[in-house]
Amino acid sequence: MKYILLPTLTLLFSLNSFAQEIASTTENTNTTEIFDTVSDTIKNKKGGILKEVIITQNQQKKPVTALRSGLKPMDTPQSVQIIGAEIIEQQQSIRLSDVIKNVNGVYVGSARGGAQETFWSRGYDMSANNMFKNGFRLNGGSIPEVLSLEKVEVLKGSAALLYGNVAPGGVLNMVTKTPSFKQGGEIGMQIGSYSFYKPSIDIYGPLNKIIAYRFTGSYENSESFRDVVKKERYYINPSFLFKVSDKTEITLQGDYLKDNWTPDFGTGIIGREIVDLPRNLYLGATWSNGQTRQASVSGLVNHEFNKNWKLNFNSSFQNYDRTSKGTERIVPAANGDWSRPLGQNKNLEQIIGEQISLQGNFTTGKIKHQLFTGVDLENSFLQAYTFTFSPTTYGSGNIFDFDNFNQGGAIPNSTNTKIVKTDTNRFGVYAQDLISLTEKFKVLAGIRWSWQESQAETFDLIKKTVTEDKKRIDEAFSPKVGFVYQPTKNTSLFASYANSFTPNTGFTVYNEVIKPSVIDQYEVGVKKDFWRGILSTNVTLYQITNSNLAQTAEFKADGITQNTDTTVKVLSGATKSKGVEIDIIAKPIEGLNIMAGYSYNDMRYTKTSGLNGSNIEGDRLVRTPANTANFSLFYKLPNGALKGLSVGTIANYIGKRSGGWNNQIDTTLPSGINVREIPLDAYTTIDVSAGYEWKQFSILCKLSNITNELNYTVHENYSVNPIAPRQVMTSLKYKF
Repeated sequence: MKYILLPTLTLLFSLNSFAQEIASTTENTNTTEIFDTVSDTIKNKKGGILKEVIITQNQQKKPVTALRSGLKPMDTPQSVQIIGAEIIEQQQSIRLSDVIKNVNGVYVGSARGGAQETFWSRGYDMSANNMFKNGFRLNGGSIPEVLSLEKVEVLKGSAALLYGNVAPGGVLNMVTKTPSFKQGGEIGMQIGSYSFYKPSIDIYGPLNKIIAYRFTGSYENSESFRDVVKKERYYINPSFLFKVSDKTEITLQGDYLKDNWTPDFGTGIIGREIVDLPRNLYLGATWSNGQTRQASVSGLVNHEFNKNWKLNFNSSFQNYDRTSKGTERIVPAANGDWSRPLGQNKNLEQIIGEQISLQGNFTTGKIKHQLFTGVDLENSFLQAYTFTFSPTTYGSGNIFDFDNFNQGGAIPNSTNTKIVKTDTNRFGVYAQDLISLTEKFKVLAGIRWSWQESQAETFDLIKKTVTEDKKRIDEAFSPKVGFVYQPTKNTSLFASYANSFTPNTGFTVYNEVIKPSVIDQYEVGVKKDFWRGILSTNVTLYQITNSNLAQTAEFKADGITQNTDTTVKVLSGATKSKGVEIDIIAKPIEGLNIMAGYSYNDMRYTKTSGLNGSNIEGDRLVRTPANTANFSLFYKLPNGALKGLSVGTIANYIGKRSGGWNNQIDTTLPSGINVREIPLDAYTTIDVSAGYEWKQFSILCKLSNITNELNYTVHENYSVNPIAPRQVMTSLKYKF
C-alpha cells in the first residue's frame, strides 16, 4: 500500500531530544505523520513504519541553520534547541523574551531602559556578539520583531569554531520565514490589555516558475502597565527566492524596523533595596522619547554540485540607529530625596558580513566524512555620541511623595560634546569533519583561526581635537573535538571539548595591547528517544573555565612600584561556570505537545588578585541564577464535536540571583568590602490560553502572569524594571 502526503500536509516532527521544532508547512489537513530523525524513516500515528512515502521538495525537513554545517542534532556533541513558528503562534509571543521562555537555561537579564532585552546563558551575556539573524551577527540594541520568524535556534555552549568571537554561553539565531512556490498567507489582529493592538499580514506564492516571494508586515501601537510609557512599531520583511536551476537557489531578503518607545528605567534603589512603589508608577519625565531604526539586506546563494557537495555564499548589510533623550536612572538618598539626571544617547552601527562555505560527504575506505569548511569576514563601523546638559538634572523631590514632585520645566537643550568612532574588522577560516568510524562511533574535529582588528577615534567637539587609540589586533585558534557514541538509533552519548576567546580592554605594564582571554569548555551528555519518538530527553553537563581573566595589575613594569591605573591589566584571574541541563519533550497522544526543562548553573570568580578594587574569590557573578525551569503544554482536539478547540499553558521559573555589580575589595571601608550586589527573589510566571479554529478562521486568547507575580529585571544598579502584571491577549486570524 502506498501512502502519499498531500500538498496540504501539516508536519509535526520531533527532532530528537532537545532539538524540538513543530513546523507547519501549509494549510489545514487531517493527515499527520511523525518523522524519526535518527533512522530517516516515517511513521504513522501508531508508530508503524510506512512502506513507501512520496514527499515534495518543499515538505522536507529544514536543517538547523545555527549549526551551519548541516549536521543532524543527534550527531552534534552539544545542546541545540529550536522553537518553531507554530509554538510562537500558539503562545502569542510578542517579544523575543516570550519565545525564550521555552529555552532551558536561557533567561532575560535586563530590560535596559525599555530599549532592548538582554539574554544570558550558562552565566554569559549573549547580547554583545552572540545574537544572529539568518546566520549574521545582529546588533542587540533593539527589540526584534518575532512576527517574521520561522524559528529561533539556540546553540548552547561554545560556537567559536563556527562564529569566531562569541561568548561561550551559546548563540541565538533568528531565522526568518522564506518564500514558497505554494500560494497562501494570512492576515491577523492581536488585541490586548493597555490598548495594545497589532494588525499583521503574511502572504507568499510564486511570481512565475522560477521566482517565489514572501511579504510579512505588522504595525503595533500600545500603551503599558507603566504610566506614560507607549510604543509604536512598524515592520516589513520582503523576500524573494530564485530557482535558477535544479541545483542553484538564490534568496534575497530584507527587513526594516521602526520602533518609537518611551525610555523607562523603572523604579529606584536605596542602598541595596528596591523601593516599594506602585508597579504602574512612571518616574521619568513625560516627554522622554526614544527611536530605533534597524534595517538589513542579505543574499544567500546555495549551489549543489551533486548530492554530496554543496557550496554556500552569503552576504549581508545591516544598519542600526538608536537615539533617546529623557531622564535616566533613579538613585534616591536614604530618606528618599532625589533629583532626576538627564541623559541623551545616540548610537549608529553598520555591519557588512560575507560568508563562503563548502559542505561535502566522502569516504576514505570504510570511514565516512562530513566536511564543512569556509571563510568569513565582517566589518563593523560604530559611532557613539556623548551629550551634556546644563543643568544636569530635571526636577527634584522625594520618591515617596511623587505626587508633589517638581517635574521641571520645558524640554532642556543638550550639547553634543564627543563622538567615538570604532572600526572593527573580523576574519576567520575554519574546517571541521564529522568522521563516522562506524555506524555507532563518530568523531567531530575542527579548528578555526580568527583575526580581529579594532581601532577607535575620539572626536572632542569642545576642544576640537581628534584622539586615535592604539590599534588592537587579536588573533586566536579555536579548536573543537567531540565524540559521539550511538549504541542504538534512538540513543546518543557525547563528550566534547572546545575553546573560545574574548578580547580584553586595557594594556599590559609594558603599554602593549593585552591579549584576549582563552576560555575552555567541556561538555558531556546523553540524548534519548523513547517509544518511537513519543518521548525525547536530553541531559547535559558542562564546565566553562576562563583561567586567564584580565584584572588590574598589582605592580608596574619594574615589579616594585604599586600600580593604581585600572587600565593596566594582567591575565591572572579566573572564573568557572559549571552546571547541568535537562530537557524533556513529549507527544503522548495526537494533538498534545509537552516541553519541559530544568537547568542548574554555578558561575563564580575562582581566582582574583585580592587587590583594592578587585572582585572577591568565590563570589557568584551577578545576573546568574542558580536554578531556572520551564514547562509548556498545548493540546488541540484533533477530531470530534469540539475539533479545533485548543488549550495550553506555559510556566517559567527564574531562581534567586543578584543585580547590580559584583562586590569588590575596598580597603578604605571598615569591612574591607564594597557591597554592590542587589538581592533578587526567585519568581514563577504562568500563562494559560484557549482557542478555537474553524475553517480558515481562528481565535486564541491568553491570560499571562495569572498569579500577578511581581519581580524585577535589574541592569547593574539601574533600569530596575518590574515584570508585566496579569494581562489579556487575543489573536484573530484568517488564512487563505
